[in-house]
Amino acid sequence: MLKLNELKPAPGAVKNKKRIGRGTGSGSGSTAGKGNNGDRARSGSKTKLYFEGGQTPLTRRIPKKGFRSPFKVEYQIVNVSSLEDLKAEADEITVEFLHSQGLVHELDRPVKILGNGELTKALNIKVHAFSRTAKEKIEKNKGKAEVIGRA
Repeated sequence: MLKLNELKPAPGAVKNKKRIGRGTGSGSGSTAGKGNNGDRARSGSKTKLYFEGGQTPLTRRIPKKGFRSPFKVEYQIVNVSSLEDLKAEADEITVEFLHSQGLVHELDRPVKILGNGELTKALNIKVHAFSRTAKEKIEKNKGKAEVIGRA
């Protein structure tokens, strides 16, 4: 039976650490296994992870394309036809109500109502933006389209 106090590594698995820079008789004295001169023979020498030995780096070889404006506002869109299909009767349709109904997925992104489809109900809607046709359809049915501040 194997006992915990008798455990030891397999023969040849553990080697003594090579003691570099301990004189020429040790086998790795003089330059301590680092070759002659050059930056890499000095202490504190490091190369960047992306350094490719002087070859043109990958970041410069691949083509660059496009631009993403950090100021662009990306709206979550809801069509007027989706508002027509809402089951629950709400006196006021807000971003939170649309989220609870599953029409928008994120509360912190602005919502815009678009005019695709028909509307027959009088709805009081408070969101971040409306298209011109959506606003006309809502107000034609005696509803209110109110713009709230940015999300």
